[in-house]
Amino acid sequence: MDTRKLGKPTDQRLALVTNLATDLLWYGHIETTFDRAKAAAKLAEEIITLAVNSYEDVVSAEKTTLDSNGKEKKVTISKDGPKKLSARRKIIATLYDRQFKKAKGEKLNDFKVRTQGIEMPLVEKLFDEIAPRYAERSKENNQKGGYTRVLKTTIRRGDNAQMALAELIK
Repeated sequence: MDTRKLGKPTDQRLALVTNLATDLLWYGHIETTFDRAKAAAKLAEEIITLAVNSYEDVVSAEKTTLDSNGKEKKVTISKDGPKKLSARRKIIATLYDRQFKKAKGEKLNDFKVRTQGIEMPLVEKLFDEIAPRYAERSKENNQKGGYTRVLKTTIRRGDNAQMALAELIK
């Protein structure tokens, strides 16, 4: 197995790659050294594949409840299926969480409404935005994988390191 050591001890290397992959998924692109970008892109590919393979697994059930007037009311409840729940837990264990930031000029009440009920924003973004987009792309192109791209950019001044841009393919 080919593991890039990146000049770090194992615990620091894993934390570095996890942080870079988290930023890559959250922001859509990162600029770092070439070897770090390749390591982060590999982890991001694995996470996206996990999300794409399980994002449709939802279990719905109808439940009868009583409203305030005492009348019966049917409510449909949607929950994650076992495959999606397992994938969600693996992703939560692997990635770091990112929190929403208040937009410039946004009122506090609007921010609270926008973020209400979202505990893990990065995981929600993976299952709600990223996974459906890449699942549709894989059906159209009949291919699996290829969710990220690593492009060499410039040589860093000072230590002469090859810089690269890692990004999610649109």
